[in-house]
Amino acid sequence: MFKKILIANRGEIACRVARTCRRLGVAVAGVHSTADRDALHVKEIGESIEIGGAAAADSYLRIDAVIAAARAAGAEAIHPGFGFLAENAAFARAVEAAGLVFIGPTPEVIERLGDKAAAKREAKAAGVPIVPGSEAPSEDPGEIAALVRRIGLPVMLKAAAGGGGKGMRGIVGLERLEDEIESAMREAKNAFGYPGLIVEKLIERGRHIEVQIAGDGRGRVIHLYERE
Repeated sequence: MFKKILIANRGEIACRVARTCRRLGVAVAGVHSTADRDALHVKEIGESIEIGGAAAADSYLRIDAVIAAARAAGAEAIHPGFGFLAENAAFARAVEAAGLVFIGPTPEVIERLGDKAAAKREAKAAGVPIVPGSEAPSEDPGEIAALVRRIGLPVMLKAAAGGGGKGMRGIVGLERLEDEIESAMREAKNAFGYPGLIVEKLIERGRHIEVQIAGDGRGRVIHLYERE
């Protein structure tokens, strides 16, 4: 068990991780931007290190600043929460290179599944049904618009590099397509540091079912059944 970890996130997820760590007797430290000095997660965690400006690209997405904060706090490991750097293989590698533990998948697994386009290719190769759409991300608004027209409405624009609903837009008409593409790309860039999008057929009235897994880093992995 770690003696102290750094929580590299903000908001509800940072608070939840902090509470769980305290129940387990693990000390925590957090990070915050200049805009979050009085945020709830800063008050909840107690010890928090300022890592940059208000924009995520200047703070929560800065790999060097997060690792420096972990060292300054005397943390042994970094918990990324979700979003921001949680699905960034370069971050996971940098954490390991710094002699710290990344609480999450290995960089290799993140590379295979952290990017939606790569995850779709893995699923297809394994024989899992996938939603029709593009199999590679694009940073070209014109190419994305052409994909929307080729796939046919309704479609969903999705940020290739992250999750949590950031950079997602349901498109049911072409009237504001260019604006929606630019908005989704901008949101993806701000949230994950990469503006690339994929285009998929929109599944209306769909249900989100996931199977969560947990591993101890020593070869033991369990699943926690289905969760909607």
